[in-house]
Amino acid sequence: MIKKITVVALALLSFGSIRAQKSKTQQLDRPKLVVGLVVDQMRWDYLFRYYEKFGNDGFRRLLSQGYSLNNVLIPYVPTVTAIGHTSIYTGAVPSIHGIAGNDWYDRKTGKNVYCTSDISVQPVGTENKDSGQHSPKNLWSSTITDQLRLATNFQGKVVGVSLKDRASILPAGHNPTAAFWFDDSTGNFITSSYYMNELPKWVKDYNGDKMPEKLVANGWNTLLPIAEYTESSADDVPWENLLGSAQKSVFPYNNLAADYAKKKGIIRTTPFGNTLTLDFAEHALANYQLGADDITDFLAVNLASTDYSGHAFGPNSVEVEDVYLRLDKDLADFFQYLDKKVGQGNYLVFLSADHGGAHSVGFLQANKMMTGYFDEGLKKDLADQLQQKFGSDKLVASVMNYQIYLNDAEIQSKGLQKDAVKQFILDILNQNERILYAVDLQKAAQSSIPEPIKTRIINGYNWQRSGDIQVISHDSMLPSYAKKGTTHSVWNSYDAHIPLIFMGWKIKHGESSQPHFMTDIAPTIAQLLKIENPSGNVGTPINEVIEK
Repeated sequence: MIKKITVVALALLSFGSIRAQKSKTQQLDRPKLVVGLVVDQMRWDYLFRYYEKFGNDGFRRLLSQGYSLNNVLIPYVPTVTAIGHTSIYTGAVPSIHGIAGNDWYDRKTGKNVYCTSDISVQPVGTENKDSGQHSPKNLWSSTITDQLRLATNFQGKVVGVSLKDRASILPAGHNPTAAFWFDDSTGNFITSSYYMNELPKWVKDYNGDKMPEKLVANGWNTLLPIAEYTESSADDVPWENLLGSAQKSVFPYNNLAADYAKKKGIIRTTPFGNTLTLDFAEHALANYQLGADDITDFLAVNLASTDYSGHAFGPNSVEVEDVYLRLDKDLADFFQYLDKKVGQGNYLVFLSADHGGAHSVGFLQANKMMTGYFDEGLKKDLADQLQQKFGSDKLVASVMNYQIYLNDAEIQSKGLQKDAVKQFILDILNQNERILYAVDLQKAAQSSIPEPIKTRIINGYNWQRSGDIQVISHDSMLPSYAKKGTTHSVWNSYDAHIPLIFMGWKIKHGESSQPHFMTDIAPTIAQLLKIENPSGNVGTPINEVIEK
C-alpha cells in the first residue's frame, strides 16, 4: 500500500513539474525594456546628410541592424513639439488627444495655456513654480506607456526623461513610475508632486555631482577639424543667432562655462544637453532597475538639444552638424550601456522625431530660393481693416500656432455676427500673396484645398482649444519672429518628414519607403508587446516591422 501511494505521489509530482515547465514555456515573449528615443527637430534627411561622418555604433548601428521606415509623415498641423511627442505615444491626433500646441488660447479665461502647466501640483527639487508646476492633466488620451502599465497591472515601470518638461511628461503618460526634466534656475533635474513628494536619493546625488558644469567646463569646439564640415554652410553667416556672450556665431565657444554660471539654460543649445540627458537616463535605468526582470519596462527619452540648436542656428549650420556628430557618439555609448545592463536582444529601441525644421530664410535668400516672412505687418494691417469695417481693432484675441482666435466677447459687445467677422478676415488673408490658404477651421472639410493639407488641418483642429482660422503659408515662408535661425510648424516635408527606426528585440534588418504616419508608432509597439492600443489611437500597425 505504501509503495502504491509513493508511486502515485511521484506521478503527481512529475505531472506538476511538466505542467509548470509547460506553463513557463508558454509565457508571452516580450522584451525586457522598450526605449523610446525622440530626437527633437530631427529631419529625416539628417540620417544621410551626415552619414559619412557618423561612426559605426550610433545612427549607423540603427540603420545597419534595425528596420528603417523612410517615408514617415506627420498627419496634422501645426507640427510642434508637444503635439509631436503626444501623437507618437498616443497614436492619436490633436483633435482627439487634446494637446493642440505647446500653448493655446483659453477663450474662457482670455489667457494662454501651456500644455503641461498645472497649478494644483507643486515643484519637487526646485522652488521655481514655473519650472515645477507641471503634470499630464491636459492630455485626454492614454499613451502606449499607460497601456503597458495597465497591461502589467502597474508592475511594468515607466520613466520619462528630457530637458523639456512637456517632452518628459506627455510621453510618460498619466501614471508613470517617474518623469524628470531640467530646471534652468538650478541646473538640476526635477519633477512635480504629481509624481512624488521628494526626489529620490539617487537624483539628489546626481544633481549634487554638478554634471552640467563638468560638461561645459572646456567650452564648445567642433568634434572634427572645422574644414571637414562640408555638409554645412560657412561658420560665419549673418542668419545665425548668438550663443551666450559670444560676439559672433562661430567656433570655438570658449566662454560657455562662464555663460552657464550666469544662465543654466544655455546648455540646452549645445550638444552637452543631449549628453546630460542620456547620462541621466542611464542612471534612471540603473536605479529603477529597468529591464532587470521579465516584466517589460519603458524608458521614454527626448533629446532636445537638437531642437534648441536648430532654432538658434538653422539646419545648415556647423553648430547643428556638430550637435548631431556628438549625439552619434552619445548614442553609441548609450547602446553599449543597454547591451551591458539589459543585454543585446533583450531590449527594443525606436528612434523618431517630433517634427523637422525649415531652412533659415537668410540661407534660402543667399541661395536664390523662394522664401520670406508670411506675417510681416499682417497683424497691424488686419487690426486696421477690422477697425475700419467693424469699428473695433480688438476683434482678434490671439494669433498662435498659425491660427487666429477671434475675440468672442468683443464681437458680442459690438453686436456683430461672428461669421461675418470671420469671413471678412478670410477674404483679406486669401488675397495675401504670401498665404497659400486661409481656412475656416469649422468648415475645413468643405474647403477647396487639396489633400493631404485638408486632412492635416482637420486632424489638428481641436474645437475646444484651437483657433477659428488656420493659415497655411506658402512654401518656405516663415513667421517674422524667426529672423535668424529657424522654426517649424507647417505641413511641408521639411517639417513633417521624420525618421523612424526600430532596432533590437525581434526586429529584422531592412528598410521600407511605404508611406506611414507618426501615429503608427504606438499601435506598432502595442502589437509587438501584445497589449491594447492607446485609447484614442487612429494609427495602423506597421506590418514591415511586425512581420517576422
